[in-house]
Amino acid sequence: MKKIRKIWFQIQDSKQWLLVILLMEFIFIFLAWLAYPEEFWTLLGLMLLLSIAAAIVPLLFLILREQRIETSFQEFLTQPDQEHEERLCQFIPKTNRPYIRKIGLLLRENQDELNNQLIQLKDYQTYIEEWVHEIKKPLSVLTLVLDNREEEMSPLVKQRMLHVKNEIHDDVEKILYFARLDAVHKDYLFRPVDLWDVCREAVNEQRPLLEEFSFEIDFIGNTKEVISDQRNLLFILSQIISNSVKYTGKTKQKPSIQFQLEEKKESDQIVLKIQDNGPGVAPEDLPFIFDKGFTGAKTDYGRRATGMGLYLVKRVGNELAIDLAAESREEGLSISIVFPRVSSHSKKQNTTF
Repeated sequence: MKKIRKIWFQIQDSKQWLLVILLMEFIFIFLAWLAYPEEFWTLLGLMLLLSIAAAIVPLLFLILREQRIETSFQEFLTQPDQEHEERLCQFIPKTNRPYIRKIGLLLRENQDELNNQLIQLKDYQTYIEEWVHEIKKPLSVLTLVLDNREEEMSPLVKQRMLHVKNEIHDDVEKILYFARLDAVHKDYLFRPVDLWDVCREAVNEQRPLLEEFSFEIDFIGNTKEVISDQRNLLFILSQIISNSVKYTGKTKQKPSIQFQLEEKKESDQIVLKIQDNGPGVAPEDLPFIFDKGFTGAKTDYGRRATGMGLYLVKRVGNELAIDLAAESREEGLSISIVFPRVSSHSKKQNTTF
């Protein structure tokens, strides 16, 4: 079908010449009828045969040339160096060659610029990772000091120091994950993960913040096992907890975060819901909470936030094939993390990547 279409396009492109040949054919047929009326039908057959041959042979030649041009053009687009440019110019009319040379020059300039940008991006990612590595050293020292000098400081000072340390660590993690979002090589290890274990680990990471505001933590339902990357899943959970703490703040009622596990057998999914009892999100803002830079304005913190936490949660969740959804009532925000159930046969084959 594709070849027939190409032949039809060639006929359309050459219709002017075909019409000229057809007009000349009628003129010669008329002259042959006037000059040789007795031999007219024999001459008519020969003239028609020669005319058909004169139309088909050039048409076939044009089709073969177009195929060569198409092949050379695809190679030129894939690798627009001078070698492929010259090869393409061999098959196209001389009047079109200057245009191909201009296109080739422009493509090479754009490719050089793209390569330079990729090098700069790689250097940027390397710098961020090295910076994060260096900044974690004083954080580790700070943790060591807080553990070993606990008796030398008041509980309030220690709590404030832990709060600051936790916020710096949280910001550093967000910088690192943001820098790695568009990396070519992703470092994921997919294996069975116990959800309650990773949730408790995330709670422990955010414990200074949770204790500062006296949060109550509840786990509802039996634990489930999913196939995921534990390190990145821990980052997602920590960011959701941090977001709940920062936006809930000191409410009139005792602040709380509730973890609830559900198994949806009809859709073969496992759903982890994380519910807080904070101010929630306005209905007009809810569709945008995973957008980059969204902060909302229900708390004083919302005016100081960067709006990167839940954006990173969504991006990392996409990388892990995790669906996220948010619901908000008058009080509280609920974020659902939906994991696809993996069969035991698939577990054996796809635990690492």
